[in-house]
Amino acid sequence: MSESIEQSFTLHVPSSNENLAMIRSFVNEIAKRVSLSDEEAALLAVAVDEASANVIEHAYGHDASKQVTVRATIDDEQIRIDVIDQGKGFDPDMIERKDPRLLIKERASGGLGMGLIQRIMDEVKYHVVPGEKNELKMIKKRHKPA
Repeated sequence: MSESIEQSFTLHVPSSNENLAMIRSFVNEIAKRVSLSDEEAALLAVAVDEASANVIEHAYGHDASKQVTVRATIDDEQIRIDVIDQGKGFDPDMIERKDPRLLIKERASGGLGMGLIQRIMDEVKYHVVPGEKNELKMIKKRHKPA
């Protein structure tokens, strides 16, 4: 039985919507590295994009002097993406869950939030250390070919 090797990759970008494309490219490169299907890669990018947009808008209030960190850790069994910031935290249980179809109809981007992320990812955990950091941990299990 071979040991699973864990690899970790980290991207730090200024907190600006202009950098969301760079974050999506980073996630797409991770998806290629682990041979995700195009659909799985697109969904992973949507989840990370939404999490990063939430940090930019809500945690930092579009303050480009702050940084968003996206860390991807991969092994044979899963892909873990952590989105880390030092901004204003929140309680995910206090977020109103709306029908995604209504949100899509109302707005072209944003507002889909945690509900969408939770539908896409297999596990989602949010950890806050008040005044220090917020960390959204998202896990996607890798499906091994039969």
